[in-house]
Amino acid sequence: MKILIVEDERHLADSMQALLRSKGFEVEAVYDGEDGAQYAELGIYDLLILDVMMPKINGYDVARMVRKQHCNTPILMLTAKSELEDRIEGLNAGADYYLTKPFDSRELLACINAMLRRQGTQVNDMFFGNTHLDLSTCKLVCGENSIRLSPKEFDIMRFLLQTGEKNLSKETILARVWGYNSEAVGNHVEVFVGFLRKKLKAIGSNICIEARRNLGYHLEVEADAEET
Repeated sequence: MKILIVEDERHLADSMQALLRSKGFEVEAVYDGEDGAQYAELGIYDLLILDVMMPKINGYDVARMVRKQHCNTPILMLTAKSELEDRIEGLNAGADYYLTKPFDSRELLACINAMLRRQGTQVNDMFFGNTHLDLSTCKLVCGENSIRLSPKEFDIMRFLLQTGEKNLSKETILARVWGYNSEAVGNHVEVFVGFLRKKLKAIGSNICIEARRNLGYHLEVEADAEET
C-alpha cells in the first residue's frame, strides 16, 4: 500500500512516515499544499493524509482539487481545529475521515486500516478474465495453474488489475512501482511487462497486456479461439 503524507510540520510528517513504514506501508511525504496537490493528482496512492493549515494551498483546497480530477483515493484529513464547522468543511471538500491533533499513533493506524478496508484495498484476490492475482501469495492463478511473481511484477500486475481497461502511462507505472523520485526509466517498465506477458501465457491466461503508443498499457481479454 502506498501512502502520501501532506503535512507542513516536518517533525510530525517524518514521524508518521517512520511509523507507517515500520508497518509495511510505502510512504512519501511533502511539506506544502502545492506539492501535495501535484503528487496526489498522479493517482498512484492508496491513501492521502492531508493537513488542513499548510503553506501555498490549504488541505481543503487540495482535497477539492483531487476530487475534481475524479480521483477516489481515500483522504484522511488532519487538523488542530476541532469545531464542527471545520469538520463539515473538510468532509464536504472530499475527505473521508477527520482526525484532530494531537492524536495517538494507535488511533492513526486504526483509521488508516479502517479506511483501506472500506475501499476494498485489503481483499485477498483480484480477478480479470479467467485469471486472478492472489495478493497473499503474490501468485497469478489460472485454473489449476499458478506462477509466482517477483515484487516488481506483482506491483505492476496489481496496478494493471486495479485500472483494468484504462490506459496507464509508463510514467505513472514508474511513479507507482519504482517511486516518484526513482531514476528508473521507461525501459524498466517494458522489461517487466514482457516478463508478465510470458508468465500469463505460461499458465494459460486469457489476459493480454496491450500497449498503445503514447498512451501506455491496459488489460484486455483475448477473444475465444473458436470465435476468431
